[in-house]
Amino acid sequence: MSNELSSIREAIRRGEWSKPTSGLAPGYTQANLVILPKRYAYDFLLFCVRNPKPCPLLEVTDTGSPVPVETAPGADLRTDLPKYRIYKHGELIEELNNISDYWSDDFVSFILGCSFTFERPLLQEGIPVRHIEEECNVPMYLTNIACSPAGVFSGPMVVSMRPMKPKDVIRAVQITSRFPSVHGAPVHIGNPRTIGIKDINKPDFGDPVTVYPDEIPVFWACGVTPQAVAMASKPEIMITHAPGHMFITDLKEEHHALL
Repeated sequence: MSNELSSIREAIRRGEWSKPTSGLAPGYTQANLVILPKRYAYDFLLFCVRNPKPCPLLEVTDTGSPVPVETAPGADLRTDLPKYRIYKHGELIEELNNISDYWSDDFVSFILGCSFTFERPLLQEGIPVRHIEEECNVPMYLTNIACSPAGVFSGPMVVSMRPMKPKDVIRAVQITSRFPSVHGAPVHIGNPRTIGIKDINKPDFGDPVTVYPDEIPVFWACGVTPQAVAMASKPEIMITHAPGHMFITDLKEEHHALL
């Protein structure tokens, strides 16, 4: 782990960084977080297996352990994300920057790949990333794309959106296809209404960004999908990252890149 990543993680742990993490710690894999009681763990694991685009699984922790030994052995999932969300019976009840008071020895944590990981490769190829340009959170939307159900879990896919010029779209597909474990290629390109998005300027999560008249919206499966699933399936409790406020792992982005 670099000194830069260590400093970032310490700042998050102390509550000094509570903003979205897009563009933070470039080169390192960012991840979504889902924490559930053990009795839900198998069903959610199966949900991830059946829905690898929105829920690309990087790690499952041991029951009761807040340490992701495969992806960041020095980290603590109770403190090392800028912001968390607590869902109870499908309702968002609280957003906070430390979940130590909620922690249970019965919890199992799921680390899921995040599309922030492939933003640096896009930028390196000269493809702008609008929410980084505008210093805001990525726009995310509920869709009419149904996930494959598993046990108690079912619900719609959530997507993130990055607008770009038509000349950049094919290259963006090529670049992101090399990163299947952080959502991979887009799931939709073009008309948002086709996937149930009525107003591109009113995201369900995150912030709206400028889409210029000569640009096409490009949509990737998003790791906020489990939060939509929590609202639909209503488990007793699910703890997640707040949208856009990711867990930064020790893994370099090339760890997930296909040659």
